[in-house]
Amino acid sequence: MSRNHTPRVTDLLGLVNSLYPPAFAEDWDNVGLQVGDPNADVTKALVCLDPTEQALEQAVAAGADLLISHHPLIFKPLKQVAPQGETGRIVFEAIRQGVTILSAHTNLDRGFNGLNDWLAARLGLQGPAPLKPGDGPDLVKLVVYVPEEDQDKVAEALFKSGAGHIGDYDQCAFRSRGVGSFRPGAGTNPHVGTQGKPERVDEVRLETVVRKDLLGKVVARMEKAHPYEEVAYDLFPMLNRQQNLGMGRIGRLEKSLALDVFAGRVKESLDAGHIRVVGAGDTLVKKVALCTGSGASYLSEAIKQGADVLVTGDVKYHDARRAESEGVALIDAGHFATEQIMVQEMTRVLAEAAAGRQWEIEFKPIQGEFDPFRTI
Repeated sequence: MSRNHTPRVTDLLGLVNSLYPPAFAEDWDNVGLQVGDPNADVTKALVCLDPTEQALEQAVAAGADLLISHHPLIFKPLKQVAPQGETGRIVFEAIRQGVTILSAHTNLDRGFNGLNDWLAARLGLQGPAPLKPGDGPDLVKLVVYVPEEDQDKVAEALFKSGAGHIGDYDQCAFRSRGVGSFRPGAGTNPHVGTQGKPERVDEVRLETVVRKDLLGKVVARMEKAHPYEEVAYDLFPMLNRQQNLGMGRIGRLEKSLALDVFAGRVKESLDAGHIRVVGAGDTLVKKVALCTGSGASYLSEAIKQGADVLVTGDVKYHDARRAESEGVALIDAGHFATEQIMVQEMTRVLAEAAAGRQWEIEFKPIQGEFDPFRTI
């Protein structure tokens, strides 16, 4: 029977990467480990939106070993690390206090059950799909031949290492029975059969799908679980793309609402101090596009897909004028308000995943994080 154990930073990084792979991040982004020792133990993690000095102080006061942020601490290569600048001070203090910092940014934005999905759920969208679908990582079909009695053991190893995900489903595979034939050569130690004699074995052809970036780990785990000393398997590149990945989301409300009524729902759901609205208040909206943070660049996609309104943050004047001319409503709820839901949701997702791995670790959401803008 397995027992609870304390994870290391590398375990937490692996967990975050399995849920929101770095391959999903934009090229300009810097996700993953920012500061710290990947081999350090972690007993408590604090989740925040921004890795500020105040967030680090709260992590230290709470006895946290790890600070998990949405926005990266380091966006561009540093020419120097000195305590005269804010980033340098945070790096210095994090190392001094033994607090590791890691970030999940645009990989969390684009990923399934990520930040845009959380916002869609908060606003009551039905059947949300990516507003701007992304290609995602390359996929590979893995086919392996396994003795019938070992098929479940090998399948479990494949699934635990990340294979078998198709859309909202996991542990996806296909099995067909057949007969494998081989002749063990000199110096072999066959699981079945005798050196120099032809052998036939009832086997199962086990097929599943694997992200290419996980292929090395998946194959290694498969070979370890397989009873044969020489494992027969095939790898086929796939043209399929994961349809639930991409920036933003678009879906429908249960029933049409007046723009001002829906805007009030957005403000209340996100606990936003204020929002800005483009469009007549009595305009009926049903098909809703959204993008957390700064998503006005997806206005064209929202128009193309027939959205009645785009909910996002950081809307510029000329974006508002364009939406006005195109007859599409805009709700600017602010960068902070559309992303701060990450703190509670990420805490929940990681706590559930860690419990399933029997890790002795506590996740806590940061307290008192606030929008840097005030309206007077």
